[in-house]
Amino acid sequence: MKINGAELVVEAFGPEDGPAMIVHHGAPGLGSRNEPKRSFGPFSDRMRVIVFDARGSGESSDDEPFTHEQWVADVDAIREHFGYEKIVMAGGSYGGFIALEYAVAHPDRVSALVLRDTAADTAHDHLAVERARNTDRSVIPEWVIERIGTGRFESNEQLREYWRAILPLYDHQHDPAKDEAKLAATRFHYRTHNAAFGQNMPRYDLKPKLPSITCPTLVTVGRHDWRTPVAASQVIADLIPNGELVVFEKSGHSPQLEEPELFQQVVRDFLGRAGVLR
Repeated sequence: MKINGAELVVEAFGPEDGPAMIVHHGAPGLGSRNEPKRSFGPFSDRMRVIVFDARGSGESSDDEPFTHEQWVADVDAIREHFGYEKIVMAGGSYGGFIALEYAVAHPDRVSALVLRDTAADTAHDHLAVERARNTDRSVIPEWVIERIGTGRFESNEQLREYWRAILPLYDHQHDPAKDEAKLAATRFHYRTHNAAFGQNMPRYDLKPKLPSITCPTLVTVGRHDWRTPVAASQVIADLIPNGELVVFEKSGHSPQLEEPELFQQVVRDFLGRAGVLR
């Protein structure tokens, strides 16, 4: 559909009269709706679940700007298109940044917030570099380590080789076959990735604004997340008045995929307490 001048691929599942949830994928220029579709699709038994490829990612068009403000505006336009006054806003990793930004910008439109393996600033990014350099899973080239979180890529091919090199870090239990499947399924948009990490992230710090988020908020994180550690999630849960933190002990960056049944139960229980699912 045409959203704010961009062609976005959007999918919706579940009963139209159910409570709505919009889920934002992570990794601009690398991610797509496929992950949230898999992770939150089961909630379509009772909810209207809406997933999409953000502008500059997946199958959507590469229409700039690739800014947090624009991505937030796109979420709100999707909400308006489907006619929902309020939504559950969900997002993981970089999608969590956008979910937080949306809740700050539109507090009256968010009934509950579901976050996964994300952060409110870049204070913990140096830990990802250290873990990449010291991992025993594979030898990660120095040029890759130097580009973690920087947005300094010259082509889709270079971004692809970077992605291949760091994929072994993401899951608690490493499976090379899964890495190859993820690599094969990824569409690369290096300019989007560069804008996200080279331009947006140096200015990203939502900590002062988090106390203004008053909706019930669930913060989830894998115990062994190399990219956005538990400490980053703890900061969010501490600063949001109605925030609660759940740590998944057998997961890395993706508890929604590594411990799916537990993740879904935790989210359902939360949405029940939040009054979204009755």
